Amino acid sequence: MITFDTKISALTKVGKTTSRRLKKLDINNVWDLIWHLPRRYEDYSIIKNISDLKTNDHTTIKGRIELISSRRSRKKRMNLTECLLSDKSGSIKIIWFNQPYITKQLKNGDEIYISGKVDNDYYNLQFSNPMWEKTNANTIHTARIVPIYPSTNNITQKQIRFLIKQITPLFTTISEWLPIEILKQYDLIPLPEALKKIHWPNNTDDFAAAEKRLKFDELFIIQLIQEKNKSAISSQSAHPIIFQETKTKKLVKSLPFTLTDDQKKCAWEILIDIAKPNPMNRLLQGDVGSGKTVVAAIACLNTSFSGLQSVILAPTEILANQHWHTLQNTLKQFELNIGLLTRSSRQINTDATKITKPKIINKIAAGKLDIIIGTHALLQEKISFKNLGLIVIDEQHRFGVEQRAKLKDKTPKMLPHFLSMTATPIPRSLALTLYGDLNISIIKQKPPGRKKIITKVVSAIDREKAYDFIKNIIKQKQQVYVICPLIEESDKLGVKAATDEYAKLTKTIFPKNKIGLLHGKLKVAVKKEVMNKFKQGKIDILVSTSVIEVGVDIPNATVMIIEGADRFGLAQLHQFRGRIGRSDKQSYCFLFTDNKSQKTVDRLNALVNSDNGLDLAEYDMTQRGMGEIYGTRQSGLPDLKIASLTDLDLIKIAKQAARDIIKNSPDLSLYPLIKKEFELKYHKYHLE
Repeated sequence: MITFDTKISALTKVGKTTSRRLKKLDINNVWDLIWHLPRRYEDYSIIKNISDLKTNDHTTIKGRIELISSRRSRKKRMNLTECLLSDKSGSIKIIWFNQPYITKQLKNGDEIYISGKVDNDYYNLQFSNPMWEKTNANTIHTARIVPIYPSTNNITQKQIRFLIKQITPLFTTISEWLPIEILKQYDLIPLPEALKKIHWPNNTDDFAAAEKRLKFDELFIIQLIQEKNKSAISSQSAHPIIFQETKTKKLVKSLPFTLTDDQKKCAWEILIDIAKPNPMNRLLQGDVGSGKTVVAAIACLNTSFSGLQSVILAPTEILANQHWHTLQNTLKQFELNIGLLTRSSRQINTDATKITKPKIINKIAAGKLDIIIGTHALLQEKISFKNLGLIVIDEQHRFGVEQRAKLKDKTPKMLPHFLSMTATPIPRSLALTLYGDLNISIIKQKPPGRKKIITKVVSAIDREKAYDFIKNIIKQKQQVYVICPLIEESDKLGVKAATDEYAKLTKTIFPKNKIGLLHGKLKVAVKKEVMNKFKQGKIDILVSTSVIEVGVDIPNATVMIIEGADRFGLAQLHQFRGRIGRSDKQSYCFLFTDNKSQKTVDRLNALVNSDNGLDLAEYDMTQRGMGEIYGTRQSGLPDLKIASLTDLDLIKIAKQAARDIIKNSPDLSLYPLIKKEFELKYHKYHLE
């Protein structure tokens, strides 16, 4: 008896070899096979007369075999099976390559369906290697909407469909886990029906109904996770941070620039949140250079003068050092104790005295440091806080519940307020799906006085002109970035590309200029030295891989070359570009590419014509997929089988359904079937 747990090798016509190949598709048992969903369909449901066929038609015909035979081809040494098929309107030739067994399965006089693409052999129309089935059979490969599945070498579509047909009777035994009221409210078909129709749709309505149900299921679980996280956080207690109006105004007045309206609005949203007795959970989003750090500094200032500690976590040591310097300058008038703790740096304020790691850890535990800046290693260290009130996370907006739990262990009575910051533009549909448990503040405005960056696509023939332009820029004592793409999959950090580019520019293009090299394999001390030299103007051109730190601030860098620009997503290109244009000087971004395809031209022109990161991220997500925003298969993105993060309407209703369920039963105890499904899928969809 076949059950959901039956091994795939137990099915008809599955031997050891086929079983091994199916495992490459993550199909180990019948349940896996049920959830191996089609990636597209061929509509062979319309049956045409032979006389109506045209070259390149994808269609079905029904006919009678007049002649069928196999022969050996002398030229290519392959077996050819040829058939003459007729209907009332005419005849057509069918040819199969290396399938001699067909002559044992078909004979003259048989009536069959043929589905496939119509070719032209220069003289007449023909079908090459089409699917076929006898007309007295219940068709699964022809004369219907035919599913096309993800496959691998030596596993055919016909094999997969044959196997799924074997287990189709099991679909009716699959348990429904959604309550009837949700099915009715959102017009969803039952799960067994959805699975049958996704594999074997009779028409487009069948497919649409099945797709809606299965997409809803995936998005609903994600939204349940978000709503439960949100509910758990809101039930925790936090220290209310009282608005320090006088000191905040003093800080804002002392800044060497005027805050934009967006910065003021975002800072006020944060100040309102942290004044509450429940922990803030907010994402501050803004393009590179939009001024997120000063907004975070305002929050840290208020925290310090409420008698609480702040922690700022940066993704790299270079950025941690930069944040430390920025806050030292921004908050120097308030005489706060600001510490820096990374793997290679330990410092308190501007005191040059070398401090040991145990000493700075003891000062944190005693509450003698108001603000502590470091990398995420701070979470792993045996560090305790006397009164941690605020955590600011730079460029890790999915700060997960497991990490929150670690910090709660460090602050057992109260949970700190959380502020995550990101320069990655987040489209609305993505924000709704991935950040449902976060409140979002957005800085859209650029600081005043900054000019729009002039962006140009540079083809191979115009490289020399661009290089001449750059030589002139360097003569004006301005600096240049050169960003190199990852070219070889084996070179995960793109080191080879950057090293080769560095050698080329040093020896042949800019031999008279000072050129620096930065990539992920360099030691931290070397990276810091290179960046310091660039910041001090001792390096004219910095060649870097794409790992160059987001947020690095070099106002004198006014030109950026991006090699192989077509290899990057638009959102990535926009982030790179944001590292120039940080002063009142005109800046230029040159997109170097040898790819002349229209699709590439259109994408890069979108960057030329727009400086709105949200618009560009939305464009990339719809055109190229999620990987183009965050990198291929990066953690933090759910592995969805059928739903998409662009299914905005379905995301909305899934979110509403999840809210209603959590409102009725926060622990899901009133919905045992949903709770069981939630627990099964939690680790798969949880966005850590």
